[in-house]
Amino acid sequence: MLARIRLILSLAFAWIVVIVPAPARAQGLDPTMLEAIRAADMTLAVTGFRLSTANAALCDRLEPGHGMQFHTLAQYAPATRGLVAAHFALTGALAVEGVVPGGPADRAGIRANDVVVDMGGVRPTATLPGSASTHVLAAFAASVAALPPRKPIRVELLRGGEPVTLILQPIPACRTRYELRLDAGADARANGDLVQISSGYYDRFGDELVAAAVAHELAHNILRHRERLSAAGADFGLASGIGRNVGLFRQTELQADILSVHLLARAGYPADLASRFWRHPSAQAMSGVFQSRSHPHWKDRLRVMRAEEAKIAAAGATPPPAPFVAERDVPLTGVWKPLIPKR
Repeated sequence: MLARIRLILSLAFAWIVVIVPAPARAQGLDPTMLEAIRAADMTLAVTGFRLSTANAALCDRLEPGHGMQFHTLAQYAPATRGLVAAHFALTGALAVEGVVPGGPADRAGIRANDVVVDMGGVRPTATLPGSASTHVLAAFAASVAALPPRKPIRVELLRGGEPVTLILQPIPACRTRYELRLDAGADARANGDLVQISSGYYDRFGDELVAAAVAHELAHNILRHRERLSAAGADFGLASGIGRNVGLFRQTELQADILSVHLLARAGYPADLASRFWRHPSAQAMSGVFQSRSHPHWKDRLRVMRAEEAKIAAAGATPPPAPFVAERDVPLTGVWKPLIPKR
């Protein structure tokens, strides 16, 4: 069944998220595809909520962790919006795609398909662009993220067309929005506010191991790597593997690797999850990505993970201090080799 859902996702991606489909293609969209997308989104949402709330103490930029995944009509191609609105009862600009089980929204009584009218004074924009766009979703999420992380939030909803008002008690969380990109490739990125993971990661590694990749990207955000790379004058893209960029990017990649082990441990994931990710055949098969000049060799990254896992295991019940967090305001140096344990 899982393989079938992932096949459906790969088809749905071409029709819904990126390409404005021809009417004949739009007619092929069905509830099974839409529910597969919802399930995939919620898999990442649950992982992100777990990591962000468990590691809030390490973050100096917090948001109210509410445990909701939102979606908007704007993010779907125009030719599919009627079908999407009918299936999800999406009668407003933005709705709850799903809730994290046991999270604040779930405890408050918020349900999937509730239409959001107002959340703590933040109202979604009803703009419908001419092509699929996440701008409406991102703007709403950013405004909600700016609310006090511990203060109760009044949420006004429409449920089956009827108004419902609930009070949600959030949990402080690291300020990061999680976005699943429906793409057969393996791509993960962080920009300081967003962690984006492609569905191809789930195809290759399965749900549990993908948490290691999510933790790595969250570590980039916690350590403000994007900002610090820009401040250091680093060139992104193809130029990242040239000249002094190499050292800067390898330093940030190894720092994120090391911190990710701590993030996973604090969130209660298996102690060897990060190193298992790098031992996975798919990680080695994708060496063209992981061994680019801007990234250390996967074998070195595996050594780093194992060494950090051993430190955490030796510390026992008391977690050791999370590395690099106290240095997130310090300029990057590009010195990366000492971060790899000696053989």
